[in-house]
Amino acid sequence: MLRLLNIELHKLKYNKTVKVISIVYFALICCVALIVSIEFNFGGVKFRVADQGIFNFPFIWHFNSHIVAWLKIFFAIVIVSIVANEYSYRTLKQNLIDGLSKKEFIASKFLTVVLFSVVSTIFLFVVSMILGLIFSDYNEIGIIFSDMQYIGAYLLKLIAFFSFCMFLAILVKRSAFALGFLVLWQVIEGIIAILFQYINVKTDGELNLFESVYNFLPLNAMSDLIVEPFTRFGAVQSAANQLGESFDKSYDVPWYSVLIVIGWTCLFIYWSYALLKRRDL
Repeated sequence: MLRLLNIELHKLKYNKTVKVISIVYFALICCVALIVSIEFNFGGVKFRVADQGIFNFPFIWHFNSHIVAWLKIFFAIVIVSIVANEYSYRTLKQNLIDGLSKKEFIASKFLTVVLFSVVSTIFLFVVSMILGLIFSDYNEIGIIFSDMQYIGAYLLKLIAFFSFCMFLAILVKRSAFALGFLVLWQVIEGIIAILFQYINVKTDGELNLFESVYNFLPLNAMSDLIVEPFTRFGAVQSAANQLGESFDKSYDVPWYSVLIVIGWTCLFIYWSYALLKRRDL
């Protein structure tokens, strides 16, 4: 495994695109953290987003995992690029000639997927911990390390999403087409969601395809790993209570979504290998 990872790291070492996008990705996370920690003065009224409780432990794990997950598209571009470039520059064929098997090739790419996911998760953990220790009103050890399920869900979400990107890059062999297909699939899932909701309304809930089928679609299942945290925020809950409303929902990481996402990840890896195995390179 270390040999395969070293091969990929050697390729990444000379890839300027990977370096630039990675720097932009981590810089954006730092910029967001910096902006919310700045105190603004509006007509004599001082306001700082960080003082509103979004960085309180353990809420910060949920909030940051949900927000930072939106930036995964940057690393998705990297994953698609390094896989598609194997076809564009014919390095895949050269690797196979040099003795690398197709199974080892897929394994090396998946190890890269895992590496990017782990590095991103560690960075998220470190940034969240620093922000929490600075701004959180609760600093007891038991509170700090509660709700760590969201960090695990974030890691799984990245591995699954990047595995999907790897599969698309192998499927279409071109970075632009792979990213275009990714966007198209997101639109398709959105259309399916609207259609299922329409059917649900028309049948008065008797045919609820939204919950029975839509939850199994890959991007939606990944999204369901970390539900939106905004209605969990104390200020939102208080405002809702004053209006006589309440949010009756679970904010835990759904176990069934974890199983679905793991299943899709295995399928993406298998399909990637199956495609590569059948192709005449």
